[in-house]
Amino acid sequence: MIVPRTGHLGGVRPSAPGRPPWRSQGPVVAVVALGGGAGAAARYAASLGWPTPTGGFPWTTLCVNAAGCAVIGVFMVVITEARPVHRLVRPFFGTGVLGGFTTFSTYAVDTRYLFADGRARTGLAYLAATPLAALTAVCLAAWAARRVLKWRQR
Repeated sequence: MIVPRTGHLGGVRPSAPGRPPWRSQGPVVAVVALGGGAGAAARYAASLGWPTPTGGFPWTTLCVNAAGCAVIGVFMVVITEARPVHRLVRPFFGTGVLGGFTTFSTYAVDTRYLFADGRARTGLAYLAATPLAALTAVCLAAWAARRVLKWRQR
């Protein structure tokens, strides 16, 4: 994977001369907040459209997390290997939208409920399946995105 170079130690840009660091980070915080709200709204819509029945397996959370990881796999390949983007695109979409959309806190709560309901086997399966599905999704999506980019370059 090619990592974008910023020309600064640790990849962190220094704040503009004469500006306090919080002022140069203000736009980043704003776009992360806006993106996070949009991502959380999309996740909430998914939970309304595909609710988990009481005592059921939390398929919605599993699928949302896997889908979000697949999208971030494609997104990171595109912005690091295909075309340069504005400096606020990555925090808006990657951290904000996809961070708000994927819901690993709900994954933890769902796991807790499965164990509390006496469904230890299902809880253990869910505990293992979610990170496995997420990692598989991001890897396969990044691989597919690279293949498409190579195909388009021919």
